[in-house]
Amino acid sequence: MELAKLLQECKEERLTAQRWLFDRFSTSFFLLCRRYLRNNETAEECMMNGFLCIFKALPNFEYQNDGAAINWMKRIMVNECLRSLRKKEPMLLVAEELAQEVPVADNALDQLAAEELFQLITQLPIGYRTVFNLHVIEGLKHGEIAQELGITEGTSKSQLNKARVLLQQLLAAKNRETNAQRKTK
Repeated sequence: MELAKLLQECKEERLTAQRWLFDRFSTSFFLLCRRYLRNNETAEECMMNGFLCIFKALPNFEYQNDGAAINWMKRIMVNECLRSLRKKEPMLLVAEELAQEVPVADNALDQLAAEELFQLITQLPIGYRTVFNLHVIEGLKHGEIAQELGITEGTSKSQLNKARVLLQQLLAAKNRETNAQRKTK
């Protein structure tokens, strides 16, 4: 079923259409929520709450095209994740000395599978992970992130920089671990 028709039927509160929408997007929206939240249960709760928000907001939504509709739904999911983070976990900042620059081979990221990269991102402290996701993955500008999180634009930039450095450290450690495993074989 095409998305425009599916959304229209959801606006009309047809349960079958709502189920189809959920089935079509639940996996990708769960993964989106999981990027922000540390455990599956919280991510699933946010995803479910996000779908409820989508269904409640549909009467005021004007369909333009599939891309805009999907982005609108993603934005609702991200907002739900941020709401959950504000309630449950403070945006902890990591001290500067823990985020030293680490040299990493240029092709190191190319050697990682998507799942491995996802695991590295989930290891970041919550503040780093949230700003990283909002900027790198969602494409928000630092001013938008600052407004969304109630921080300064400078803090957003600092958190992103520290997230990148910490990812480099995690990647370097993973590479050392992989190389050590290869040598023992």
